[in-house]
Amino acid sequence: MIEKANAVIESAKKKMNGAVEFLDEELKNYRAGKANPAVFNAVLVNYYGNMTPVPQVSSITTPDAKTMLIQPWDKTLIPAIEKAIMAANLGFTPQNNGEHIRINVPALTEERRKDLVKKAKTAGETAKVSVRNIRRDAIESLKKLQKEGLPEDSEKDFETKIQKETDNFSKKVEELLVAKEKEIMTV
Repeated sequence: MIEKANAVIESAKKKMNGAVEFLDEELKNYRAGKANPAVFNAVLVNYYGNMTPVPQVSSITTPDAKTMLIQPWDKTLIPAIEKAIMAANLGFTPQNNGEHIRINVPALTEERRKDLVKKAKTAGETAKVSVRNIRRDAIESLKKLQKEGLPEDSEKDFETKIQKETDNFSKKVEELLVAKEKEIMTV
């Protein structure tokens, strides 16, 4: 029974870690006023009938902090990539010279910065809810194990461990949000 309870704890930790990693990846897509190729991960372009992320059909480089260059491997994709960037409403105006697409990253307005912080906090709250749901599921599993023969005091000890992990991962979410808010609000 103790092994099963430990397995429940490990599984919960893995899932909580997954929620935090998902948030971290999500926050990388938020543009903070400097060139970041990760903003194109969610921009899809029609590539031979398949909707494909821009980074999978081109190389994206950042020659300086305010410029990005997108060089498609297939030059016929340039108009489709331009169209996809405009449709994604990232606040960029792509410029194409026939070889590659140049993106000048404009400075963020105060309103846009506040909007991004609000969006980041919403994503953070979603991650916290996921962590709490994982905790709830783990505690339910522990209670089932108690009915199957796990001693009550052991079940309470495992619940305490789950709560410590929940607090730990909630703290990680907060740290990610504070760092992202600082990055976004820095002019």
